[in-house]
Amino acid sequence: MTASAFVYPWDVNGDPGAAPAIAGLGVHRATLASAYHSTRALTPRHPRHRVVTAAHAAVLYPPGDQWAGRELRPYTAGDWAPGDAFGEAAQALTGAGLEVYTWVVLAHNSRLGAEHPHTSVVNAYGDRYPWAPCIAQPATRAYLVDLAAEAAVRPGAQGTELESLGWYGLAHLHAHDKIGGVGLGDAGQYLMSLCFCAACRAGYGEEGLDADELAAAVRAGLEPVWRGAPSDGAWAGVEKLLGGAPATATRAWRDRTARTLQEAAVAAVRAAAPAGFRILLHADPVSYHCGANVGVDPAHILSVADGVVVPCTGGAGLLTPFAEHAGPDTVLAANFTVVSGMGGHPAHLAEDAARARDLGATELRLYHAGLASDADLTAVREALRAG
Repeated sequence: MTASAFVYPWDVNGDPGAAPAIAGLGVHRATLASAYHSTRALTPRHPRHRVVTAAHAAVLYPPGDQWAGRELRPYTAGDWAPGDAFGEAAQALTGAGLEVYTWVVLAHNSRLGAEHPHTSVVNAYGDRYPWAPCIAQPATRAYLVDLAAEAAVRPGAQGTELESLGWYGLAHLHAHDKIGGVGLGDAGQYLMSLCFCAACRAGYGEEGLDADELAAAVRAGLEPVWRGAPSDGAWAGVEKLLGGAPATATRAWRDRTARTLQEAAVAAVRAAAPAGFRILLHADPVSYHCGANVGVDPAHILSVADGVVVPCTGGAGLLTPFAEHAGPDTVLAANFTVVSGMGGHPAHLAEDAARARDLGATELRLYHAGLASDADLTAVREALRAG
């Protein structure tokens, strides 16, 4: 199977040995960040630094003139990725014999929420989530669609992987996170991720719901959870906490909102891209799930995009619903964390990849070539050589 390793520009730029080393793993491609959220990352082999702090979400190239005068526009990077950092890294990776896909993070941007609070998801208690732009708001949707097209179609790229192209909710790897004290489960996470901004309140009205009554029902449904009652998993747990009809109506609004955004963003990328450019989404086959791997309807998303990148570190079972709707040219990429310190199992990559192939995977994704230790990368190299 074709294998691609995730990488940041700062892993490559300034290190003449980085691109050849990534190619030497046996991968065919690098999935290179072109628009990324804030992060703090190790660079264990770089000759000039060991820790890179990306202070805010940014594009890792010079943004175009289309953003002039717009309230919502991408931020440029600081000294962690100056100038056309993506272009410099892409050139080095291509020179080492690798294809390059862009890696574009969309609805995940804490600086946007801090500077434009009205863009953020607002929960039933009135708390804003600055990291989570509400994808129902027209201006935010226009920003995300235009960003997707610009950040995806960069010089030297043969395809793109779009991350966070859908709802983001409560769950977030935040600095000094302290929200794990109550086990919310799937159902509680859903209720805490429902948005009550003006656009979403209007959307609930379109589904026959009164937004104030719905917010009160969310708070009432969560009250036993705050007191320690277990939150049932899966959709039945949401219906138990919120009631069947309201739960179904909220999901209808949110599914429609995410689907139409995904359609618009993919269409914008296709319009900007050359022939043969591949468009993939990081996705979860359960449509009400939130996060970087956005919840989607498998049949719908595979009718829109060329394929999906599916989280498989905890098991490859999420591939199955996508495989049921895959065509002969569909890309089903199984994404495995190969950083031991981040819960990955690079020593088991060969057997994990074989199981994923049996469930329909056509490609592999390896997270993350820049973050992994030398020992982890040795295990990756051996697994790819063996398989």
